[in-house]
Amino acid sequence: MPPSKSAPAPAPAPTPSPPPAPARAPREAWQRAVRWETGLALVVLIIIGFGLHESSQFLTSSNLFNAGVSNGEIAIMALPMTLIIVSGEIDLSVASTLGMSSALLGVLWQHRWPMLAIFAVVLIAGAAAGLLNGLLITRLGLPSLAVTIGTLALYRGIALILLGSNTVSDFPPGYTSIGVNPVPHLGVPYSIAIFVVLGVIFGIVLHGTPVGRSIFAMGNNAETALFSGIRVKRIKTGLFVTSGVIAAMAGGLWTFRLSTAVQNNGIGAELNVVAIVLLAGVSIFGGRGSVPGVVLAVIAFSLLQNALLLSNFNQEAYGIVVGALLLVSVFVPNAGVLTRQARAALRVRAADRADAHGSGL
Repeated sequence: MPPSKSAPAPAPAPTPSPPPAPARAPREAWQRAVRWETGLALVVLIIIGFGLHESSQFLTSSNLFNAGVSNGEIAIMALPMTLIIVSGEIDLSVASTLGMSSALLGVLWQHRWPMLAIFAVVLIAGAAAGLLNGLLITRLGLPSLAVTIGTLALYRGIALILLGSNTVSDFPPGYTSIGVNPVPHLGVPYSIAIFVVLGVIFGIVLHGTPVGRSIFAMGNNAETALFSGIRVKRIKTGLFVTSGVIAAMAGGLWTFRLSTAVQNNGIGAELNVVAIVLLAGVSIFGGRGSVPGVVLAVIAFSLLQNALLLSNFNQEAYGIVVGALLLVSVFVPNAGVLTRQARAALRVRAADRADAHGSGL
């Protein structure tokens, strides 16, 4: 028999060609180039142009110093607020904690306590106020918005009980000068110097540590973060305690800047704090934000407030500006999400109508 011929070897499968480069890469690069921080930097330049148009004194060192002094405490309180909102919560009691701390400082000074002991007690009181917020939110599962609205009234009431209608203004000049004199050899207000130091610390924590990654994870999905092993309750409680301590520190700075301890110090300042944080691009829904954005937002907010002060703008209507900033800061960063949700709702409604029409036939 002739030898059997072996079957020909199968032809090798053609090598698949590499997939084409995604068409969205240029769009992503463009989006990175026009990040929120870039837009904020442009806003700062526009505000500077507006301020120079209104007054030639706008960029003088004395005017910029005054702008920093006026907003130093607000800027300091915006840092822990940033981390809290990124984590998916909010703290509206910061200004009331400031006022309570100011009243406590005044009462203790009236009783001639040593100032260092007063500082310690004020910071402990701020930590206790933040701890109460944190425990009510994390242990009882209450919404942070409702809790901190309640403690906003509670802490302001405590300030009223502590100081009543009294005013304390006989603080030592060595302390009251902290609020109005620059840091030696730097030329910046003490509150701004503290903001810069705290900004570096908070920036490293949020953007360069596991705690910061946990905060972002909690803001994106707290339940998933919990099942991933993140100690959600402990971290959130720590954030509220930190916020209380920083607000108490801001209360001391506010008191020394005005040389006055009074129960309504800082009233309404929580809106300015929230406006700065949202202007920085921090999502009100959590999971997104940056400390550099907060720094730019502080600069923009302070310069805008100062430019309006130098103009003929009605200062009694300044609340309109803050309200507009809040609305813009909430809507613009979330415009894409809101648009997708609206489109999805319209598709669902159209499908429901089509099903109803089909069943009617």
